[in-house]
Amino acid sequence: MDTKILAETAKKLVAPKKGILAADESSNTIKSRFDSINVESNEANRRDYRQMLFTTSGISQFISGVILFDETMRQKDLSGKSLVSILSDQDIIPGIKVDTGAKPLAGSTSETITEGLDNLRERLNEYRELGALFTKWRGVINIGKSIPSPYAINVNAHALARFAALSQEAGLVPIVEPEVLMDGEHSIEKCFEITEQALKQVYLELEMQNIYLEGTLLKPNMVLSGKSAKSRANTTEVAQKTVECLLNNVPHSVPGIVFLSGGQSDEEATTNLNTINQVAKTLNAPWELSFSYGRGLQAAPLKAWLGKETNIPAAQSSFFDRAKLTSIARQGLL
Repeated sequence: MDTKILAETAKKLVAPKKGILAADESSNTIKSRFDSINVESNEANRRDYRQMLFTTSGISQFISGVILFDETMRQKDLSGKSLVSILSDQDIIPGIKVDTGAKPLAGSTSETITEGLDNLRERLNEYRELGALFTKWRGVINIGKSIPSPYAINVNAHALARFAALSQEAGLVPIVEPEVLMDGEHSIEKCFEITEQALKQVYLELEMQNIYLEGTLLKPNMVLSGKSAKSRANTTEVAQKTVECLLNNVPHSVPGIVFLSGGQSDEEATTNLNTINQVAKTLNAPWELSFSYGRGLQAAPLKAWLGKETNIPAAQSSFFDRAKLTSIARQGLL
């Protein structure tokens, strides 16, 4: 493990003005998105869609890295050039999602554990050879009646740390993603409480497993009211609670925090990111506060594309605009 290279890659991923495109949708997720525009989710269409995003002119002004799905990591365009090379040639860092999804947690009736540690060492070495320089693993925490349990928080934090250790061993920067879902009727105070518990446990596990924090990034949820809450907190309260929670629980040695959009609308995700950065500046937060958005960057270009080659210029223009706007929000300048 070359800690200098890990630290340099992590810093580059959260370079000023830039953030990460999450294009790592699972087969089921990309199918549901394609279903929404009446496009068949086959290998060729998935390649064409992601190639359309990756070849958008000038996108490297705003995008530092892209999280890929296993299939995309191996795909080539019609000329035989790998999609990974298309990114690397623009100085955009390729990364890879390596978990295999959230599965029912044994001993719990409604909670999950993220799987994928089996054979991870071997898979990481292969991904490194294919061009990946960073990885991502998502743990899922639900808020509901009597949940989350300390058990669910602890086992997901342990898995995140195991993933991080194996990633760094392979020379890859791990993006650690403990996501407290916004589904439900909970208050922003409840989200704060659970997010704090999750972050405390994650960093306890990372410390116990000797993770080099300067060579990691955190991908957390924002502290939000539940999606179905009767009275949802405004962007100022979201920003204040989010930054307070991070200051309480995230070590200063972590170079950057890349928020997930997590079920928010495009507008909500952008506005909240902007206000979070404004609040962070007043409190001298020590990290780069950036983004790792999937739907928040892709919803508009997907609708513009509709699976048609003639729509590619309009879709790329839409993607460029979303990325530029999110970059402005990431600077707190909206």
